[in-house]
Amino acid sequence: MTLVDYSGIGRAWYARALRNAFGVTLEDLPPFAGQTERWYTVEVLNSHGVGAAEENVQRMFAELIRLADEARPDMSTLGRALPGATEVLAAIAGQDGVVQSLVTGNLPELAGCKLAPFGMDAHVDLEVGGYGSLSLDRGDLVSEAMTLAAAKYGRRFAPSSVVVLGDAPGDMRAAVRHGAVAVGVATGKHSAAELREGGAHAVLPGLADTSSVLDVLHTRTV
Repeated sequence: MTLVDYSGIGRAWYARALRNAFGVTLEDLPPFAGQTERWYTVEVLNSHGVGAAEENVQRMFAELIRLADEARPDMSTLGRALPGATEVLAAIAGQDGVVQSLVTGNLPELAGCKLAPFGMDAHVDLEVGGYGSLSLDRGDLVSEAMTLAAAKYGRRFAPSSVVVLGDAPGDMRAAVRHGAVAVGVATGKHSAAELREGGAHAVLPGLADTSSVLDVLHTRTV
């Protein structure tokens, strides 16, 4: 809900993955916003009596990836790009010295699958992202992305030059923990006030106004 809206697809995929991998019917799902795929999978497996041994977690991951691959031809009709998202990514990618990637609760394979239908994957370096398979703690994803980017591009990224855009308070807390700039985008389930309470240094109503988004990013980074 920062860049794309695939409302409902997560529940459908988890229900099918749980049934296909373990023969168990999905009964309930915890809220996903601000969590990681690993946290979410562990919660689902434990709450449905399967148990969250690493082998079971990996079986769920594998099935989720298979379902995403199966759905690739239809992804553009299963979701939508949020207004201005593609344009903002393109504008940021065109700036010298900027490395742009994802810090997302999704598995890397699912993240790429969701961005590709709208051409967003062309503007981000998916190799240096922080993904939900890594940790139960979303904060770890920010530090992972910073570490991978530094290693690939041969330079240290000062925390104050790193911006995390997100639609959940958990995104804001993860950024602040590592000294990064937290910019909330109020296009998800959380209000501007909730994003500020999470630590956002600035909050945007959305990404539709490219010039305003870039102004905020330039003002907040050093």
